[in-house]
Amino acid sequence: MGFILKFILTAIITYALGNFLPGAHLEGFSDAILLVLVLAVLNAVLKPILKILGFPITVLTLGLFLLVINAVIVLIAAAILPGFKLDGFLAAVLFSIVLSLATSVVDMVTT
Repeated sequence: MGFILKFILTAIITYALGNFLPGAHLEGFSDAILLVLVLAVLNAVLKPILKILGFPITVLTLGLFLLVINAVIVLIAAAILPGFKLDGFLAAVLFSIVLSLATSVVDMVTT
């Protein structure tokens, strides 16, 4: 039950971010649900590979390169989904930061 609640809350937050953040455009709630699914798959499959490849840069930048990795994953999700568009890299960085903070709050509340 907790997984479904987290999934729905994350989809609602994603839908709100897609409508209110500058540079992020989300067509509907069904696209928000698909975006959450695609981001989950990309975070599970692609993010560990990118973290390993970017480890030296991450150490040199004291972890700030992880923001770039998150933004790249969001950009890949935008390329996959036709209902989700981003205006550029900075929009992806902003979207990923706010989404990470919001999902952290959801994780704290639902556990």
